[in-house]
Amino acid sequence: MPTTTLFILGATGDLTSRLLLPSLAALLGKNADKRVTLRGAGTEAWDDERWQMTVSTAFRGAPEALKQVEVADYVQADVTDAAAVGSLVDALAPHTVLYFALPPAVTRAAIDAMAGMTLPADTMLAMEKPFGEDEASARELNLKLTSLVPEEQIFRVDHFLGRSTLLNLLGVRMANRIWEPVWSAEHVDQVLIRFDESVALENRARYYDHAGAMIDMIQSHLLQVMALVAMDPPATLGQRDLRDAKAAVLRATRVRDDDAARWSRRARYTAGRIGERALPSYADEDGVDVARQTETLAEVTFEIASDRWAGVPFVLRSGKALTRKWSEIVVTFKPVRHVPPGLDGTPADGGRLTFSLGPDEMHLRLHVTGGDDPFALRDEDLVADLGEGQQRSYEEVLDELLDGEVALSVRADEAEECWRIIQPVRDAWAQGDVPIEEYAAGSTGPESWETSVPSDR
Repeated sequence: MPTTTLFILGATGDLTSRLLLPSLAALLGKNADKRVTLRGAGTEAWDDERWQMTVSTAFRGAPEALKQVEVADYVQADVTDAAAVGSLVDALAPHTVLYFALPPAVTRAAIDAMAGMTLPADTMLAMEKPFGEDEASARELNLKLTSLVPEEQIFRVDHFLGRSTLLNLLGVRMANRIWEPVWSAEHVDQVLIRFDESVALENRARYYDHAGAMIDMIQSHLLQVMALVAMDPPATLGQRDLRDAKAAVLRATRVRDDDAARWSRRARYTAGRIGERALPSYADEDGVDVARQTETLAEVTFEIASDRWAGVPFVLRSGKALTRKWSEIVVTFKPVRHVPPGLDGTPADGGRLTFSLGPDEMHLRLHVTGGDDPFALRDEDLVADLGEGQQRSYEEVLDELLDGEVALSVRADEAEECWRIIQPVRDAWAQGDVPIEEYAAGSTGPESWETSVPSDR
């Protein structure tokens, strides 16, 4: 297997030291045949020794993996300057992954600086979300990228697509005859995809106060998760078939009833407590501009105009400073048509299938009888431990990148569709059609929202 060069632009940043390098260490620790040359660039005045020390520190959890790495040079450079970028491009080796571990605005400026340059034929470009600021800017960015390399060499990173739970979802759904026949509007009542966090702003105001919960999570990650849940089974899990299947779902997705004012909600946390920690209100956090009306909790209900899913609401929700971390996919089935008289109780649904994203578990809630009264219905959960999985979703991202694969990345048309899908919500919020509600930090959200999610397991 040839050695791949991983050239990180933004090598001195938090993303590199906290996620990329430790994930690379873990990946190499499990794959003894992979070899990587590491290069770095950044604006800080580091030398090669400081760069090597940073890599060694990140590899403390897998020191043996350092034998598979050649820690090469660090270059101090302004990647938004055409002359500086030209020098970096001229020094690119074959089999290089150029990873933009940079804020989105800096990434776009760096790509502008590369205009007209010729990269080695097999260079891969990897970048973090968000991809553009709306549908038009995403399309413009994609045109600039494909002028540098083919689409098959562009990896738009969505680390959610590397989560082991989502990959397990594909296996459970597509390899078991019990699920595929009922995976449609005929049997499914609602799908909930939520990512609630107990963490608050955590010094991210510079980015988050411009994005908010909807763009930070729903526009990017959760719409991608929805596409995986709802897609027709692809012919293969190769990059073309898998991404064609996801793109077909996204093209058919819209806000429910085309009514963003009715089917979207937003809220912002006020002061409260999470465990032993007291939190200020979002409006009082450092770096927050109250006039922006940035939401910290967002919920949007979508529908998919296809034969498989017409009429099924897909509820996507994400928020910060909530009582607990709660990341899951919940498929609620329609009630059975007839419960024979004599069974005590009328189930509210036909059962629920839940995939929990950390810990990696699958729950199947069934209505059963037994106990003191053999005819009384009660709920029982069948729980499957899906294994530890990969501790770092970036491991799967880097594994694909080093192998030159892009199946678990976001294709250009997918990125553009995600912006199209949420634009009516942005418009409704900007016009004041949807009020911004409040909830105390450490709560489950506004009391009026309780009916939007299934009750506790």
